Amino acid sequence: MGTNEIEVVSSELIERVPHHNNGSLNRRKTKSNSVISPELEQDDEDDDDDEGFAEATFVLQGDSVTLESVKPVTDNGEIGKLEKKRSFGVSVVKTASFHLKRLAAFSKVKKYDRTDSAAFHALKKFKFITVAKTDGDNGWSEVEKRFDDITEETNGLLHRSQFSKCIGMKKGSENFGGELFDGMCRRKHMVPDSIDKAVMKEFWEQISEPKFDSRLKTFFDMIDKNGDGRITENEITEIISLSAATNNLSNIKNQAKEYAALIMEELDPDGLGYIMVEHLEMLLLHGSDDSTEIESKDLSQMLDSIKPRSKYEDSPIGKRCIETINFLHDNWKRNWILILWISVMCALFTYKFIQYRRKAAYEVMGHCVCMAKGAAETLKLNMAIILLPVCRNTVTWLRSKTKLGIVVPFNDNLNFHKVIAVAIAIGVGIHAIYHLACDFPSLLHANSEKYKLMEPYFGKQPTNYWHFVKSWEGVTGIIMVVLMTIAFTLASPWFRRSRVKVPKPEKLKCLETLDSRRKIFAFNTLKILQPLNNLIGFNAFWYSHHLFVFVYALLIVHGIKLYFTKEWYKKTTWMYLAIPIIIYALERLTRLLRSRIKSVKILKAVVYPGDVLGLHMSKPKGFKYKSGQYMFVNCADVSPFQWHPFSITSSPEDDYLSVHIKDQGDWTKSLISKFKESCRKPTDGQSGLLRVDCSPVDNSPSTLPKVMIDGPYGAPAQDYKQYEIVLLVGLGIGATPMISIVKDILNNVKAKENEEGNTIEEGTRSSQNKKTHLSNFKTRKAYFYWVTGEQGFFDWFKGVMNEVSEEDHYGVIDIHNHLTSIFEEGDSRSTLIAALQSLNYAKNGIDIVAGTPVKSHFARPNWRSVYKHVEANHPNKRVGVFYCGNAAPVEELRKLASDYSHNSKTNTKFDFHKENF
Repeated sequence: MGTNEIEVVSSELIERVPHHNNGSLNRRKTKSNSVISPELEQDDEDDDDDEGFAEATFVLQGDSVTLESVKPVTDNGEIGKLEKKRSFGVSVVKTASFHLKRLAAFSKVKKYDRTDSAAFHALKKFKFITVAKTDGDNGWSEVEKRFDDITEETNGLLHRSQFSKCIGMKKGSENFGGELFDGMCRRKHMVPDSIDKAVMKEFWEQISEPKFDSRLKTFFDMIDKNGDGRITENEITEIISLSAATNNLSNIKNQAKEYAALIMEELDPDGLGYIMVEHLEMLLLHGSDDSTEIESKDLSQMLDSIKPRSKYEDSPIGKRCIETINFLHDNWKRNWILILWISVMCALFTYKFIQYRRKAAYEVMGHCVCMAKGAAETLKLNMAIILLPVCRNTVTWLRSKTKLGIVVPFNDNLNFHKVIAVAIAIGVGIHAIYHLACDFPSLLHANSEKYKLMEPYFGKQPTNYWHFVKSWEGVTGIIMVVLMTIAFTLASPWFRRSRVKVPKPEKLKCLETLDSRRKIFAFNTLKILQPLNNLIGFNAFWYSHHLFVFVYALLIVHGIKLYFTKEWYKKTTWMYLAIPIIIYALERLTRLLRSRIKSVKILKAVVYPGDVLGLHMSKPKGFKYKSGQYMFVNCADVSPFQWHPFSITSSPEDDYLSVHIKDQGDWTKSLISKFKESCRKPTDGQSGLLRVDCSPVDNSPSTLPKVMIDGPYGAPAQDYKQYEIVLLVGLGIGATPMISIVKDILNNVKAKENEEGNTIEEGTRSSQNKKTHLSNFKTRKAYFYWVTGEQGFFDWFKGVMNEVSEEDHYGVIDIHNHLTSIFEEGDSRSTLIAALQSLNYAKNGIDIVAGTPVKSHFARPNWRSVYKHVEANHPNKRVGVFYCGNAAPVEELRKLASDYSHNSKTNTKFDFHKENF
């Protein structure tokens, strides 16, 4: 097959046709219903013998179909099967594109004839900066504005160090921008440190030039330091180091020489010691093979059924109605619980309001006493039930051993706890304000005739406000309000996660604008207030929350010492609280005893990049858990009282327990510091990580901190076994529960292979007489998306990635690693990294970014495309979407799950679950 031929994708069946120089794409149907381009056909009979059929596997990426692999098919019987199962219809594929499959050997650069091919279309995205074009000025107006601002104090001269800022590159690209500046100066035979606006405009026209050849030449000149028209291995090493540093890829930067040698080996097989511009172009094309595409507008319109769209979408009222109906449908479990809870509160409030409306107190204090007593009744209920969602053992048992999970949203236990807390705050406010601001003043100012009605309850009419404040009711009530205010404030995200801090004075640039006297005063004040930062964070939240022990004690006293109720059986506060307090007390006692009985021994401790501590511990006898669950960890050397939850990253079949703990607060910071003191530096043959390994039978005293565990506890991710198809999403350390699930799926897949003679047939069930674990394992496909911010983070679970690549022979687990520190595809700062990644992966099968057989992607995923891909591959299925990480993408993921569930034409349903503990 000639090097100027491409393969045109048509679902699972593709027809190889020669490439034509005309790049326009129309569509027509052949006898086999393959969608091909007539402009791609040619009458060159020399290539007739090369035509044939191949089975193509492709995935949906963005708004296009991306070719993943091609396998030649020569057997006529196989071709017939492909014709039957081919599904290139509007119900499955929604947008389409044509992709270049370069079949020529990579080293045969001289034979490569670049035309208007698919890969070349992808390289049209190659750019130095994203240009915001306005009024046809190619973005120069914005650049000119920045130029004027930067050079305001330099007589209109832009220094080399400010070049990247002027053209709009993000912070951290200064060195790359400087090299680009030097390259364009060399082209003009200039060696200045600064340029004026005229030269800047000329440079900008080169950078924003729409023609690929011009941008390629500019990039070549940037690499060619001596301007001789050739790129040597040393120059390639330098540009790799520069690109790696710009994208925060320290591992690639350290291996820049090795990768430069790899490039020279491929592009300079004759050993000339240099490469030319056509070789550089071929290298960039190599990096574009897996992702380049030509989009067809006609095909996109024809196959638009992938985009969820309701028939009421064009009507604002109809759209709002549909969204409301979908919301109620998606959240029916939460809704009925909230409606029941609110209904009970309203009933109690109304009952108490009417009761006091008919009492003598109403004649003196009016509706104020009714409002205060109604709020008090709801407070009794809420102070009782707020304990139940945090009875974790009880919740775990109910969700695991009963069918209540069908109607009760156990995953929202902590959210319900927070909602009740808000209701308590509102109830306390109403109760306190109406008593303090209305009832007590009414009693003080009531005439003697009316007050006689109150003498049986309050005695002789008081003459001052202090009479009410110093009473049992007043003292207990005020103390409770103060304690609740402290606990509620420190439990808010701003204080719990240390988002609000007293700034360090040396970091405040605004102080420079003050005169010396005010500056000294502000500086000293901020220094004095610095200790307040120690009063926030998780430690403050933890200890302040235990103030509720005193709150409950005071509440019981407050409920006994009532003004209007004297009979003990009418004092109902203790009745509300008795059972929840007993359950909660037994919970805490169980946790305390279980942690003492189930002791663990540290088997391995590793400190990974990003200050993440990996702990491998012995598994206590009888400790049974499910993937996705979590446990509490305590370290007495840090704090004997604090227990913190962490997802279990080991699989239930492993003979050890493991957790990965990231430095995200004061407690975790102290814990990691303790283990760093005990870990040793790596020796020859070991990875460059701080680590310590212990024998499970070694009883000698250890210098490692002692750790206790309590659990396991239920979490949303443990429900993944309810789905045949799962979409797992983890951001950063949020990947921990997903890792356990991935390992569990892999272990079950391997066990099922052995059980069924190394064959996996979807839908096969074990004999009813064999009630084994495997017969209940439902998951058939898992998509795992892990989004991280630094290259070193991939080290956390590198072993799992390698194991999946080696053991998952049937592709049950589909892993997608995304690194957000790398600039988007097509950006000149990452283009060489992409090319090098593709080259090294093709040659060695290892991704240079993650260091595993799992290939990494640049920037964040397009979540809509992810849903499209899953929907297209699994029609008529219910997909479980499980997410753990920061809150940023939660709403998008949840909304997409709802959109595709209600508007999908493939009848695919998505159930969204978020980790919350």
